[in-house]
Amino acid sequence: MENNQIMIHVRFAPNGTVTEISERPANASAQEWFNYLNRNTFDCYQALSGGRGLFRLARERLDALKTGATAPTPS
Repeated sequence: MENNQIMIHVRFAPNGTVTEISERPANASAQEWFNYLNRNTFDCYQALSGGRGLFRLARERLDALKTGATAPTPS
């Protein structure tokens, strides 16, 4: 069986803001991408020590989230 899980690594500043996050679309800031993933996933985030965290998502789910994050917002 092939494992298609993607791990998205997150780093936080001491004040709790996101400083780095992987798999981020070019048009989103690190904090915006974290907020978007946090709002649109369930039971995928794991808090780690040292100001870090991790989202675990299937590749297909990540691709769908990226498409939704880069879609133009209706006027």
